[in-house]
Amino acid sequence: MKKIIVSDVTLKSIEEQKLSLTFREKLAISEKLDLAKVDCIELPLLANLKENEVICRTIASSVKGAVIKIPVGSDLESLDVAVQCVKDAANFCLQVVMPVSTAQMEYHYHLKAPAMIEKIAELIIKAKEKCEKVEFVAKDAFRAEEGFLIKCVKTAVEAGATEVTISDDAGIAFPEDFYNAVKEIKDVFDVKVNVQPSNALSLECASAISALKAGADGVKTSVMGGLSVDVLAEVFRAKKFDLNLDINVDVTKIKTVCDKISGQVINQAEDSAEQKCEKLNAKANLSQVCSAVKQLGYELSDSDMGKVFDEFKKVTSKKEAIDVKELEAIIASTAMQVPSTYHLVNFVVNSSNIISATANVTLEKDGEKLTGVSTGDGPIDAAFHAIEQIVGHHYELDDFQVHAVTKGRGAVGSSIIRLRANGKLYSGNGVSTDIIGACIRAFINALNKIVYEEN
Repeated sequence: MKKIIVSDVTLKSIEEQKLSLTFREKLAISEKLDLAKVDCIELPLLANLKENEVICRTIASSVKGAVIKIPVGSDLESLDVAVQCVKDAANFCLQVVMPVSTAQMEYHYHLKAPAMIEKIAELIIKAKEKCEKVEFVAKDAFRAEEGFLIKCVKTAVEAGATEVTISDDAGIAFPEDFYNAVKEIKDVFDVKVNVQPSNALSLECASAISALKAGADGVKTSVMGGLSVDVLAEVFRAKKFDLNLDINVDVTKIKTVCDKISGQVINQAEDSAEQKCEKLNAKANLSQVCSAVKQLGYELSDSDMGKVFDEFKKVTSKKEAIDVKELEAIIASTAMQVPSTYHLVNFVVNSSNIISATANVTLEKDGEKLTGVSTGDGPIDAAFHAIEQIVGHHYELDDFQVHAVTKGRGAVGSSIIRLRANGKLYSGNGVSTDIIGACIRAFINALNKIVYEEN
């Protein structure tokens, strides 16, 4: 029976979501996962902070059973720093993490396809000089140009990579997409293949199993979204003989481990992050307001930060302090106000307790009317899916708030939406006597900011 390698990326996810965990909490997560017999524990890419280096070095030296994996960054200097952090680990692997889609290559690295091929080869060759185990992670693999993923894998294997990972960062892959990609690689190359499915379409588990049936050797899991390791363990508990596959993870212990991490540590971190800017005193200066905005996850330009601060001073001229929700409303209404690419024309929503909610949304772009029709878990969810169908992209909904602006039956509702794109948060607000309309307008407002910045 083939043993499948389980690599957990929870610590990476925590860093990407900018959760404020303490040194002890991060160390506790790694120790719990190690005790549950997870095969690999992946560390986040090192920021230019000595504190992060100390944390990673401590985790690497304290983990006894699992392989420690760490990204090497995009240059030789960051590679050397990564090696220094994990050199005392019992077992470690260096990761060369690079995007293979045109959009990500050009947006994040300003590289065309030939230059990216050279970059992958250079980093893997240098990493191989430092460590026998080198992994190539192909980010945004399912938006790569036809044939380019295979070219990157070929380059990585020839340069010395011992394993490759196919990652669905855009959240667009179906189970059959994973099956076909894994089979294509396994038919050509003698290399271990891992998969990292997304939960954007709620197909992460099905995608992982489909990839394993095609011959994949490992699966990436996370307590913080994506495929949860306890869910994967339950699948193997029930179906390992049918699949003729097994995992080393302690299936009786992992559920408790995941509950402890998500319930006692992660939720506590989210609460503490919000409590830090729960109240912002009227006497706060620009630096303090900037800090509060960053704690909420927003990255604003100096111009937008100035607009937020000016509005903050206006609001607090009549009150002693504002809370986190009021600060977000200020950000949504003043920062990153951009020309509208998409305009709402109309929408029709149907919902009841005996049918699934459906939404038909029509937007206008450059004089052309575009219509999307979708179902969802409620009318607002259906409307959001319909909009995403029109734009052809799924955005992570980071936060969603609804407030009553006025009182009475004809009350005006205000909605604030936070969408995450390319690691950044974009807020939008909408106001209407129809709360569904307010939510749609808020979503479009945030969407227009994303489109404007991308263009």
